[in-house]
Amino acid sequence: MSLYNPSRDQARQFLFDAWAKFKQHSPLTDLEKIAVEVMQMHPEYHTILDAPERYMQQQYFPEQGETNPFLHLSLHLSVIEQISINQPIGIAPIYEKLKLKHSDQHMAQHDILECLAETIWQSQRNNTPLDSAHYLSLLEQRAAV
Repeated sequence: MSLYNPSRDQARQFLFDAWAKFKQHSPLTDLEKIAVEVMQMHPEYHTILDAPERYMQQQYFPEQGETNPFLHLSLHLSVIEQISINQPIGIAPIYEKLKLKHSDQHMAQHDILECLAETIWQSQRNNTPLDSAHYLSLLEQRAAV
């Protein structure tokens, strides 16, 4: 599995495996521990995580109002990583502001996640690199409200 650019199936398998190891009380890697913490914040996904054979190839259609649980969990992991290394520079203090605003780390992460998803969507739509300045601008707007 490529650490920096896993395929869809590799990313899903990582989540399924981490969840299974957690439920079996097996030792987890540091990344698996973080993933499991995120999964525990999302009990609505537990039945999916319990059935890899059913959901590994499942398609999700956002245009039909469907949320892709694997994408959602993966975005959480990306946000947590960004905060931990303060990249883009400034995201960690914005996260602290959002945690104060919401009094809840999960809601603060969701604010960041939504800004990240919008930035990724814009990048894909325009076929351009991620615009970290725009991303930080969106984050500042969220923190200021």
